[in-house]
Amino acid sequence: MNTHEQHELYERARERVRSKKKVYNHLVLFLVGSAFLVVVNKLFKVGEALGDWYKWAVVIWFFLWLLHFINVFITKRFFGNDWERSETDKIIAKHQQKVQQLEKKLIKEQLVTPDDNTSTPAQK
Repeated sequence: MNTHEQHELYERARERVRSKKKVYNHLVLFLVGSAFLVVVNKLFKVGEALGDWYKWAVVIWFFLWLLHFINVFITKRFFGNDWERSETDKIIAKHQQKVQQLEKKLIKEQLVTPDDNTSTPAQK
């Protein structure tokens, strides 16, 4: 493995660690923020006329955290850089195969076409 590949591997690993760290920070913020919302509603009676509004806020926030978790630990794991690279390689290989088939077809058609000296049925 050359130094460029090692550096690229290192950078991908660092980015993965950063993504995981953000999910964990988001979880801590969610837990602290949810506790704060409960305290504000129950002890200080903020928004009491709205009922248990904090429950909706916590559920929505949890849903957003869950999406963040799925994005980092599931989606990027299966559809990350390695997956993109392999899919790109597959598409390039298919394209090259089609180009080769077209080239073979063109060569075959050039060999089969009549000479300029012979007349075609439309010319008769």
